[in-house]
Amino acid sequence: MAAERGARRLLGTSSFWLCCLLLLGRRAPGAAAARSGSPPQSPGSGVRTFTPFYFLVEPVDTLSSRGSSVILNCSAYSEPSPKIEWKKDGTFLNLVSDDRRQLLPDGSLFITNVVHAKHNKPDEGYYQCVATVENLGTIVSRTAKLTVASLPRFASQPEPSSVYAGNSAVLNCEVNADLVPFVRWEQNRQPLLLDDRVIKLPSGTLVISNVTERDGGLYRCVVESGGPPKYSDEAELKVLPDPEVTSNLVFLKQPSSLVRVIGQSAVLPCVALGLPTPTIRWMKNEEALDTESSERLVLLAGGSLEISDVTEDDAGTYFCIADNGNETIEAQAELTVQAQPEFLKQPTNIYAHESMDIIFECEVTGKPAPTVKWVKNGDMVIPSDYFKIVKEHNLQVLGLVKSDEGFYQCIAENDVGNAQAGAQLIILEHAPATTGPLPSAPRDVVASLVSTRFIKLTWRTPASDPHGDNLTYSVFYTKEGIARERVENTSHPGEMQVTIQNLMPATVYIFRVMAQNKHGSGESSAPLRVETQPEVQLPGPAPNIRAYATSPTSITVTWETPLSGNGEIQNYKLYYMEKGTDKEQDVDVSSHSHTINGLKKYTEYSFRVVAYNKHGPGVSTQDVAVRTLSDVPSAAPQNLSLEVRNSKSIMIHWQPPPPATQNGQITGYKIRYRKASRKSDVTETLVTGTQLSQLIEGLDRGTEYNFRVAALTINGTGPATDWLSAETFESDLDETRVPDVPSSLHVRPLVTSIVVSWTPPENQNIVVRGYAIGYGIGSPHAQTIKVDYKQRYYTIENLDPSSHYVITLKAFNNVGEGIPLYESAVTRPHTVPDPTPMMPPVGVQASILSHDTIRITWADNSLPKHQKITDSRYYTVRWKTNIPANTKYKNANATTLSYLVTGLKANTLYEFSVMVTKGRRSSTWSMTAHGTTFELVPTSPPKDVTVVSKEGKPRTIIVNWQPPSEANGKITGYIIYYSTDVNAEIHDWVIEPVVGNRLTHQIQELTLDTPYYFKIQARNSKGMGPMSEAVQFRTPKASGSAGKGSRLPDLGSDYKPPMSGSNSPHGSPTSPLDSNMLLVIIVSVGVITIVVVVIIAVFCTRRTTSHQKKKRAACKSVNGSHKYKGNSKDVKPPDLWIHHERLELKPIDKSPDPNPIMTDTPIPRNSQDITPVDNSMDSNIHQRRNSYRGHESEDSMSTLAGRRGMRPKMMMPFDSQPPQPVISAHPIHSLDNPHHHFHSSSLASPARSHLYHPGSPWPIGTSMSLSDRANSTESIRNTPSTDTMPASSSQTCCTDHQDPEGATSSSYLASSQEEDSGQSLPTAHVRPSHPLKSFAVPAIPPPGPPTYDPTLPSTPLLSQQALNHHLHSVKTASIGTLGRSRPPMPVVVPSAPDVQETTRMLEDSESSYEPDELTKEMAHLEGLMKDLNAITTA
Repeated sequence: MAAERGARRLLGTSSFWLCCLLLLGRRAPGAAAARSGSPPQSPGSGVRTFTPFYFLVEPVDTLSSRGSSVILNCSAYSEPSPKIEWKKDGTFLNLVSDDRRQLLPDGSLFITNVVHAKHNKPDEGYYQCVATVENLGTIVSRTAKLTVASLPRFASQPEPSSVYAGNSAVLNCEVNADLVPFVRWEQNRQPLLLDDRVIKLPSGTLVISNVTERDGGLYRCVVESGGPPKYSDEAELKVLPDPEVTSNLVFLKQPSSLVRVIGQSAVLPCVALGLPTPTIRWMKNEEALDTESSERLVLLAGGSLEISDVTEDDAGTYFCIADNGNETIEAQAELTVQAQPEFLKQPTNIYAHESMDIIFECEVTGKPAPTVKWVKNGDMVIPSDYFKIVKEHNLQVLGLVKSDEGFYQCIAENDVGNAQAGAQLIILEHAPATTGPLPSAPRDVVASLVSTRFIKLTWRTPASDPHGDNLTYSVFYTKEGIARERVENTSHPGEMQVTIQNLMPATVYIFRVMAQNKHGSGESSAPLRVETQPEVQLPGPAPNIRAYATSPTSITVTWETPLSGNGEIQNYKLYYMEKGTDKEQDVDVSSHSHTINGLKKYTEYSFRVVAYNKHGPGVSTQDVAVRTLSDVPSAAPQNLSLEVRNSKSIMIHWQPPPPATQNGQITGYKIRYRKASRKSDVTETLVTGTQLSQLIEGLDRGTEYNFRVAALTINGTGPATDWLSAETFESDLDETRVPDVPSSLHVRPLVTSIVVSWTPPENQNIVVRGYAIGYGIGSPHAQTIKVDYKQRYYTIENLDPSSHYVITLKAFNNVGEGIPLYESAVTRPHTVPDPTPMMPPVGVQASILSHDTIRITWADNSLPKHQKITDSRYYTVRWKTNIPANTKYKNANATTLSYLVTGLKANTLYEFSVMVTKGRRSSTWSMTAHGTTFELVPTSPPKDVTVVSKEGKPRTIIVNWQPPSEANGKITGYIIYYSTDVNAEIHDWVIEPVVGNRLTHQIQELTLDTPYYFKIQARNSKGMGPMSEAVQFRTPKASGSAGKGSRLPDLGSDYKPPMSGSNSPHGSPTSPLDSNMLLVIIVSVGVITIVVVVIIAVFCTRRTTSHQKKKRAACKSVNGSHKYKGNSKDVKPPDLWIHHERLELKPIDKSPDPNPIMTDTPIPRNSQDITPVDNSMDSNIHQRRNSYRGHESEDSMSTLAGRRGMRPKMMMPFDSQPPQPVISAHPIHSLDNPHHHFHSSSLASPARSHLYHPGSPWPIGTSMSLSDRANSTESIRNTPSTDTMPASSSQTCCTDHQDPEGATSSSYLASSQEEDSGQSLPTAHVRPSHPLKSFAVPAIPPPGPPTYDPTLPSTPLLSQQALNHHLHSVKTASIGTLGRSRPPMPVVVPSAPDVQETTRMLEDSESSYEPDELTKEMAHLEGLMKDLNAITTA
């Protein structure tokens, strides 16, 4: 009573939360997704808030040098602090074992001693910072490029020059762009100080304006990029006095086209030379630039233009104009301005519910136009039917599921750089409904209209609300076979139809409808399967499609409306493709024309148009082809070469520019040449058509000339080649005969090459055009190579090692080849590794060390036998798991023959393979090895725990749940804890063990109108996981209701609880009037039933008492050791006792149940489970047998009152590895007087293995009426303690009760009478078919009080008068359970009764046992004997 009063007080304080729990998980599909400003609120619902998670600092592009140290900054903010990792070129870095790279406390990456070689560049690449917060998500930073300055090499070096005082001087020093910051200049080997008059251009070139005498001297440039400095050649600058005569204007340095990013500085070099000294001015797009008043435009020394903080408006064509009063020259250059990606609109945080559709918006700008990709929790989002990129950059997610929750990032990237912006998506639990009736399922859901792209659904109101004026509806639909479900809501209350748009033709969809009222969502209708129609009503082709070029990079396409539109045309899609490629692009157009920009110059494209109406895309038009307009070539001619013919002429050869850069038909070439000593005097020659050579004549003897060539189109002249020099001969040499033999020939053999060097012929008066080198193995005529006449050495490559080659050298001219010179050489033997691929590692093995660690070992056949690594080879280990199927490989490098892979998932199968790399050579991947990590205790509790009442049984509840999301192994069992006090210590809660393959359980005999709290704990082979949160449930007040404020629909007798209890039906509570009437009816029926039962019981008791006396007499006659009185003396039935005096209990190894997942739990059930004296238990026995086959049955029920004694401290082995215990009985022959040991053995059910210990067996001569049975059953149910061990009952030897399973002790006794009592029976393992049945042979108990083992509690199962009999001995049975040792169980062995007691019982039965009745009993016992004989034989 105190417990009930406490429960009522608890109900008063927690009724509100009970309603919330009952309706938890209800959908609220009508709600729209909420942005970050206002999360949807509902009474009693704790809405999760967005977690601030962003980067404080992101890495930036960095330039470094060899041997230096670099820091890539990265810092992220979140509570709790995030875990920072780094990726290089898309692969995670293993910083634990890296001695050069380390992670700083703030998350930055510190690289010491940067490594950079020609063939080994481990540090250069793209780096990305990855921040992760456990159970929250992952974000990635922008990608930063680490560039390591290459080895210093000079593309051009300073040359000696002379300059008049007051003019400008230019000294070239061109190096790689990444080395420019490391260039400095020296004058007379002293550092040169730069100022406004002496500047260094971004290319490294030195410009000195207004030269004075002190500027003369030796100049050289120095590159210091780590390691020893690299010096250029020294060049002397001579300063000449002013000659006071005029000279032509020439450009010492002309501007070249530039590409700059917004915010950077641009320098357009322009230096002119002439007398008088020229002045420089600049123009942009025909407008003069004011460099004096502008803050961003500065005129540098010599006339170069510097533009600081470049903007998009600075793009254009710049003209440098040099003027000295006598002459004006100009040069032009194009400045292109690019912009890094920048967000115009960043994604915002979103609240949403499952099944909803959301859109993350992301607008970016940049030049060139950025490309956008989306990342979720650090992984790329691959577009699909449910993840779509809409409006160029926005991400649309259709039919949200719980796993879609996390951080989404929009990453924009172009040639200049990249940027990222992210947002968080939270999937909210549906708001709990208020207390009140919920609608039932909508009726008659049909597809009233089915088209190719849409389906119209209609339905009737639910049966619970026939009017339905205030109901709204949600239609959930999905493609057949797809887990994602989308939702469409009705537009206003009472509307009972909806049209689902944007479906696919000829596709099967599944629909269901739910109704909502003010209290929440009701039941769902049955799924409706509908297939859309094939596509038919589509637009025809758009007529009159035309395309024409509007510029070298743009084409305009026009068309008209299709004649057969089949409805309104919504938009058009224009497809275009470059000729010769297979990559088609498209653009959406709403009008009848569109201009496509950004095309390639003078390139042919094909176009087609497809019209769209509400049904989808129509028929495509025919392709139309058009070529963009031509433009000036964008590249110079190729392979320019010079051939000196004589002292007056030079022949020029070249090849056209690459086809992709010609930008039109090449109409000719422009050749410009000049003397090397006078760069101002330039001569031009035009070559028309496709001519690729030209002879330049009329040149001076012994003079060096510079030549360059540019290609022409109808649009103008393209860029020219670099200047190429050649020197005419001093005199006209003789070319009427072939050259003489070269004066010398030397060879130097290497492994696969031979270096050949020579000197020219001694006779210098004969023209030599070049040299011909012939070589081959044993003969010089296999290969021939020709080189220029200036060349003096050549390397013959790709030769065989250890081979004898013959080499010949001949000089040639236009007349022919001269006399050859021979030499031979043997290449060196092979001393370097063969470039063939290496052998892959073998014997790859995976050794599992723990739940997250596997050691990979392997052998390398290319190593010596001792497997010792002495070279620089390394191994790459990769691994992955096939769940999910699209998992990517992870890699790690190792320098030993083993590697420890950590951070793996528990109970997961991984595959591993290894490859070896040495220098440039790598092997293929080895054979794969597989390993499954060990199991780990579950790290999450069972989920979706729900509690509902069972219909018709208000004191019985059904608990449903789902397995833990992180089971980390095979779940072998669950434990349900329940209590009426949520704050009680956990060892005070009642426990219910359940096997691991079940997700539902019934608990009965609970107290009405009482709140209970339930927790569930999962277990695998490694142990118990965490408990779930407590779930509250209040039992109904009366037997007719299914819970507070709820009702259960009529689901039928075979109804099984759903696997997920999130959608339990609810209804209205019963009114007070109906409850009172129901109570009156129940009480009336109960009183009448009790009166009838009492009358029947009295009648049956009298008949049973008489009948049992007859049976006692028969039993006594069987003994054969007493004398009978009266009529019974003449009737001596044969001795039918079976000689099974000793029964031993031994465990056997084989489990009687083939299901290995069933578990043994030595926890006793309540008294109802073990009391075999109630006739009503027969049905329970059959139900339990059904449960052995895996069906839901009453064996999953228990009572709270019957388990007060159970605690979690009891042994509950759930592991399924050891065999289940089976108790076997061994009948053993005895030579002493016939007395019978009573044994009770039981077989645990698969669902719950209870060991039933013997209690007080019935005496043989004691009769038991129906009323006695009823009384004894009631007494057991009222027993408060269940710590006592329940006893199995035995049947009397002579009872006529037939057990339905044919395995009772009576049949065992009868069938054994045919056996030879003088022989020892063989030991047999007899498996009882049910825990409540025993095949032990009961004996006639002696008088006297019972004796019990004090270590075993006993339960007074039956109230009987003959209970106090002396038990003369106790024997034990060893029971093996899951390999654990347990204390022996005492087995009660009753003695035979005394003669006086037996004689008294026979005297009581003399008058009631007639001969004909005894004959019938004998016949009956013979039948039982045959049954038992058949069983024992089988």
